[in-house]
Amino acid sequence: MAYELLIVERRDRVGLIRLNRPEALNALSLPLRDELKTALAAFDADAGIGAIVITGDGKAFAAGADVRTLSGWTSEDARQSTSLRGAWDQLERGQTPVIAAVAGFALGAGCELAMMCDFILAADNARFGQPEIKLGTIPGAGGTQRLVRLVGKSKAMEMVLTGRMIDAAEAERCGLVSRVVPQAGLLDEALKVATAIAALSAPAVRIARAAVNQALETTLADGLACERRLFESTFSLADRREGMSAFIEKRKPVFSHG
Repeated sequence: MAYELLIVERRDRVGLIRLNRPEALNALSLPLRDELKTALAAFDADAGIGAIVITGDGKAFAAGADVRTLSGWTSEDARQSTSLRGAWDQLERGQTPVIAAVAGFALGAGCELAMMCDFILAADNARFGQPEIKLGTIPGAGGTQRLVRLVGKSKAMEMVLTGRMIDAAEAERCGLVSRVVPQAGLLDEALKVATAIAALSAPAVRIARAAVNQALETTLADGLACERRLFESTFSLADRREGMSAFIEKRKPVFSHG
């Protein structure tokens, strides 16, 4: 498919999606969201893709929603829009690991998009925030929910109620991002990490991802029970047999992703 607002590439087993509205700091317009949904679904359906990287450019990952479009909406417009949530729904139901490589601004819906990914690698110039309160509204794609789970109530409440931006160093300290790297090396590092994940057993990666996500949705006791069931399920994998055999034989495993 030809994309107008994304640059989509395949790097071996890694799918790379670049948001491409530089004139608007990659603001997440409805057409861009539709293209993002399509690109994510295509990579997720491709058995040859083991990880996905979403990024922007040096100035912005995504500076928020397209306010010019939303400014005239009613509550019913927001409820009825399929484009508003389409890409988010795809991220939530997808099984392929997704890494956000964030440089510059990740604000509002851009911050929410980054938080929907499995983890965030941030450039040292990254800035995160949920400034919706300054527009007379609130975050609507997880900014009041995922943010609390990542940084805790106090920090999330401050960010949501004041709209204050935090820099990459503060984002790392409070647990919003996994690591901070120099801006010049951000994409290379994200692709390196994605390539490493994609080289592992695809079913084992999916199972591990599901187990970690379960920790956010349940009690510790129920989470441990779920983890045990998922762990036991890996013993039916050909990749588990190959991985353990390779360890014993002191060689590199050759995973068949089955």
